[in-house]
Amino acid sequence: MQGMKLRVMWRRPEVRFLVVFVIILSAAFTTVALRPVNDAVVVPYTRWVATVSGHLLGLFGEKISINGCSLSSPRFSVTIYNGCNGLIATLILLSGVLAFPARWTGKLIGVIGGILAIQIINLIRIVSLFYIGVFAPKLFNQAHIYIWQSIVILASVALWIAWARHFGAVPSGNE
Repeated sequence: MQGMKLRVMWRRPEVRFLVVFVIILSAAFTTVALRPVNDAVVVPYTRWVATVSGHLLGLFGEKISINGCSLSSPRFSVTIYNGCNGLIATLILLSGVLAFPARWTGKLIGVIGGILAIQIINLIRIVSLFYIGVFAPKLFNQAHIYIWQSIVILASVALWIAWARHFGAVPSGNE
């Protein structure tokens, strides 16, 4: 009897999506938390984010020195950690894209476009936080923790919704 209830529930597309989403997201979070993956992938990725952010700040005339994941200038210094590199928001978006019923071409567009969009948003975040640190240092922690973390996660969800509306499979009338 219980097995029949589970089969009936599994036929519901929203249940399948939620279960697959949680499995993919859990696997992704677990994978990036592993020390070898962190050292081989996450840390170099975070250094890359810091390097690009430093070069962007340089385009705005800042005299930035980049040391690993740290950006320093005579006006302010900031270190980019895992969690501030856009990876979590990216994993949330990618898990949603991969779990949602859509053609593989649509999923590929969602993955590539999602990674690019989240990174652009995150680079804007880092540059703006640098300038908040320069001009309003007392607001830095609130802007970093409450405002920008929320914006990046909400952007991830909004991007997924926009992608799903455009590329998601239309359910058949049989479900």
